[in-house]
Amino acid sequence: MVEQMWRAVGVFRLVTLVYAGVLIFGNYGRYAHPAGGILVLGIMAGWSATTTVAYARSPERRAWLAAADVVVAVLIVIGTRWVETAARIDHGAATLPVSWAAASVLACAVAGGPWAGLAGAAAVSAADVLERRALPQNTFNGIVLLLIAGIVGGHVVRLVLRAETAADRAVRLEAATAERERLARDIHDSVLQVLALVGMRGRELGGEAADLARLAAEQEKALRSLVTGAPSPGRDGQVDLRTLLEPLAGGRITVSCPGDAVWLPYATAEALAAAAGEALGNARRHAGVDARAWVLLEDEGGAVTVTVRDDGTGFAASRLAQAVEAGRIGVAQSIVGRIHEVGGEADVISTPGKGTEVGLRVPRD
Repeated sequence: MVEQMWRAVGVFRLVTLVYAGVLIFGNYGRYAHPAGGILVLGIMAGWSATTTVAYARSPERRAWLAAADVVVAVLIVIGTRWVETAARIDHGAATLPVSWAAASVLACAVAGGPWAGLAGAAAVSAADVLERRALPQNTFNGIVLLLIAGIVGGHVVRLVLRAETAADRAVRLEAATAERERLARDIHDSVLQVLALVGMRGRELGGEAADLARLAAEQEKALRSLVTGAPSPGRDGQVDLRTLLEPLAGGRITVSCPGDAVWLPYATAEALAAAAGEALGNARRHAGVDARAWVLLEDEGGAVTVTVRDDGTGFAASRLAQAVEAGRIGVAQSIVGRIHEVGGEADVISTPGKGTEVGLRVPRD
């Protein structure tokens, strides 16, 4: 959409160039220096071609080009005094570029927003007053229109950018939701069925198989909640983190969340919930069959913290490094790496016989 606005600026520049050319040729015999009028028209035509190509090919330099655009427009407006007669200027004759100079104001608005558009309009307006050395009514009206064009044009550009960002976010969210639904169907038809079968057969067999049945039932419940309980995004594509963490509760797992919603971008919230789920999975596998686990969500305003703690067997501080060296990088990737990807920090603290605590913290920005 912004590229279309740049094309609109180019079309406006071309149309106003033609209009300026008609006036220059029409007043050719009335100028104090007629050849100067043709020279100025040539400069305007060359600059129009240069800027049209440059704006299209150098998006990262558009701010500098817009500033140069204003400088050229100001010089051409002031240069009218060199071409026109003093009598015609005193009687309100138009400047040589007429409305062509407004193209530079629109370029500033598109490149930098309302404040840039206002600055460009102020510069061209000052050149108009300097060229006439007075402020007649028609010049004042033109200045007002320039200021409005700069401010409104810049505001429209900002609205377009926000709309594009929102549309892009919606498309990515729709794609992520579709992929999640596809994975949910696959998991339901395979993994959940196997876990349900293991749970049923384990309970029938009793003994140690009953413990496996209990673990399978807990995993089935957690996984079913994960694939069927995907929350709907709320304001501006964000999601309440509580809706992702609360389904993790059950059995020996307690989840504590604030009373108010904890809004985060969907990707950040999903990373936190997935890392917390992986930490609980590790507790189920390694903390011991009687271990309990607690999940605490804290909203600190500028950051959000999720703490996962268990009262299991714990492990030595060197065990994580040894696991990485042995090629077992579940914690490094599924927990620490996942949180680092969204700009957060993850700490794993454990003491043999005293359980494990996993701290996950992400800034709101």
